[in-house]
Amino acid sequence: MTAIRSVCVYCGSSLGESQVYTAQAQILGRRLAENGIRLIYGGGRIGLMGVVADAVMKAGGEVVGIIPNHLHDWEVGHTGLTELHVVDSMHTRKKMMVEMSDAFIALPGGLGTLDEFFEVITWRQLKLHDKPVLVLNTEDYWHPLMALIETVIERGFARRSATSLYTVVDDAEAVIAALLAEPSPEHATRSSKI
Repeated sequence: MTAIRSVCVYCGSSLGESQVYTAQAQILGRRLAENGIRLIYGGGRIGLMGVVADAVMKAGGEVVGIIPNHLHDWEVGHTGLTELHVVDSMHTRKKMMVEMSDAFIALPGGLGTLDEFFEVITWRQLKLHDKPVLVLNTEDYWHPLMALIETVIERGFARRSATSLYTVVDDAEAVIAALLAEPSPEHATRSSKI
């Protein structure tokens, strides 16, 4: 396994209806910092995004936020980070997040989180990267998504191997071990195509 130095976390700009989501985001942030893993994320100060970033910073870790101008101008950008990159578009944001990260974790979130998750596993399927992708399935939040992917496979629109593009983890305490258990990349990254 190649060393994981930076992890991109995709998650909600809202807190959701369960305090467990917040608690798990805080645990994840602490564990990343304790293991010397830099957080790469969308740069927001609100929702689970802000919770994860604050937890990493509080535990002495590094946080890099990447936020497009229009969201920064709405005053949702986090000003207390190690680095904050204000970029011209959502596309630039997502590309930078992928390029700066050694792995990806999807926490509970909304449509933006779904977009980012599907993009990063699609890019992995297309061999544009071969970085680990984890899904933190807090309180079975992502169970309907996993069921949808099963339907896509069963109905002939994806191969069974699609489920090997990501790993599902039920608890933030298990994330670091899951990252370390990921196999070494099978192919070289073609990031210039991203």
